[in-house]
Amino acid sequence: MNDWQIFTGNSEPHDDWELPPSPKWRPFGEEINPNQSRSQIRGETFQPREEEIKMVNAALYLRRPLLITGKPGTGKSSLAYAVARELKLGEVLYWSITSRTVLKDGLYNYDAIARLQEVKQQQNPSKASSIEDYITLGPLGTALLPSPKPRILLIDEIDKSDIDLPNDLLNIFEEGRFEIEELVRLKKEIPIVNVRTADTADTSSEIREGRVICTTFPLVILTSNGERDFPPPFLRRCLRLTMKEPDKTHLVKIIAAHLGKEIADTEDATKLTNEALDTLVDNFIKERDTKTLANDQLLNALFMVTKGRIDTKDGLIKQLLQDLGQVEEDE
Repeated sequence: MNDWQIFTGNSEPHDDWELPPSPKWRPFGEEINPNQSRSQIRGETFQPREEEIKMVNAALYLRRPLLITGKPGTGKSSLAYAVARELKLGEVLYWSITSRTVLKDGLYNYDAIARLQEVKQQQNPSKASSIEDYITLGPLGTALLPSPKPRILLIDEIDKSDIDLPNDLLNIFEEGRFEIEELVRLKKEIPIVNVRTADTADTSSEIREGRVICTTFPLVILTSNGERDFPPPFLRRCLRLTMKEPDKTHLVKIIAAHLGKEIADTEDATKLTNEALDTLVDNFIKERDTKTLANDQLLNALFMVTKGRIDTKDGLIKQLLQDLGQVEEDE
């Protein structure tokens, strides 16, 4: 069973090996379809439930942010990519939140130090780059740019933010506009500038008089692991969805989407075609009652088994399905 191992640990250097194809959910290099973005690939296999579909549509119709709470690995972020793919809304704008994140990080960045250094280095200051070369819109600022259809903004792990950030977002969510102070001061001298956006394609957008005013409110999806409570004014402005852990029927659909219908597509669609694999899924669901486990952990284990690397009794299975809620101690 160890023939699959590339690294053997015998201290003998060797290069007579090749990596097999990667899991469908981890493509790189030539495995990526040039006609698909990463967000499209990620959204392709997501299996939404009825309540999730309804809440996304409600958020679109009502122009309200959608706050999704759930355990890690339940697909909170993947929902954004699934919507972007199906509705052809382009790249998902991603804003990862930490305890140090402030509102301006999401709106725009002005590199005043770099601009000052360039002016000092130029013998003729009039030839220094324009201020627009030092301003980059953040993911929230890019999402608010005028557009015929809504952009999708994923604000990931909002519950990790400083206590002030949810309240700071209230006015943005209500008004759908903001000002770039550095450009507002120069609006008479430079009424129109082009600044870089947060899109990975290195695009730019025209800003008039330092103001960004959205014409179509973006689909804002905020994810939370439930680690904190939010103030009532913030919750009032959001639609709320709790993403539950999938039952076995839904889990089989997820497995089929990632690993192929021949593994999971049965007449009643409630079990896998292989009894040993089906038992592995049952054990995963049972252990979820006392452990924090993510769906992609199960997919990793199933991938290793179905590709003939290990069997379901291999000790590696236990390592792949470790509890995310605690550090494993040596036995």
